[in-house]
Amino acid sequence: MFYIATLTIAGSDCSGGAGLQADLKTMSALGCYAASAVTAVTVQNTCGVKAIQAVAPEIVAGQIRAVMDDIRPKAVKIGMVNDRATIQAIADALSEYSLTHLIVDPVMVSTSGHSLMQPDALEVFVRRLLPMSTLLTPNIPEAEILAGLRIATANDADRAAGAIMLQGCPAVLIKGGHWEGNEKNDRLYTDGESLSFTGNAIQTNNTHGTGCTLSAAITAYLARGEKLVEAVASAKNYVSRALQAGSDVRIGNGKGPVNHFFNPEKLIKR
Repeated sequence: MFYIATLTIAGSDCSGGAGLQADLKTMSALGCYAASAVTAVTVQNTCGVKAIQAVAPEIVAGQIRAVMDDIRPKAVKIGMVNDRATIQAIADALSEYSLTHLIVDPVMVSTSGHSLMQPDALEVFVRRLLPMSTLLTPNIPEAEILAGLRIATANDADRAAGAIMLQGCPAVLIKGGHWEGNEKNDRLYTDGESLSFTGNAIQTNNTHGTGCTLSAAITAYLARGEKLVEAVASAKNYVSRALQAGSDVRIGNGKGPVNHFFNPEKLIKR
């Protein structure tokens, strides 16, 4: 008998709403045993990111190997990676293991506009991490950077996803939170096919960490045994309910967090 283990490789958010902390909360709320490898320490709160201090690449790699050798998680998520050397260290470490699922959330720019990835890191990110991934989960600005295309319409998103997949990524979920209007549409692309997940926007100021939460939830559901489409649908439902449950709560003076623990599950034993 064992717990379903997951690993998040991400930056720390000292305010607790995004990054590593959001991932751990999400995975735990969904019944998984969540381990972590810290890539960077950020100085941030609900109002924005003030500073970033990267963790030494060898320490990041060491954390990954320590978890993989001992706990052997079924699914791994990569969130914020700040620099070229750290990306290389992560890729080198993960390449030593046979991964069941690797979800890559390309966290490049914070909501407040602070750059979270150094410019020279993009090339190695695309070359090393994209081919290793099960799924890439960019928002629209991140997809524009990765594809080198402007996205203003659904057709633009289709073309961008195609360009990203040509770089070696087998599946892409382009998150539609930046679309104008009350209806939000996330589009999942796999093997030349696309599937839309559409829902009404939830009226709330508490949206800090929603992207991190979604990719962490997908990771958890994949670890639990769901297929990719099912895991994305389950994760979308979880995030929507977390947004709704936390819509009227005030935490901080900026963009508050979602309610990760609106209906927490016990650790699942297998």
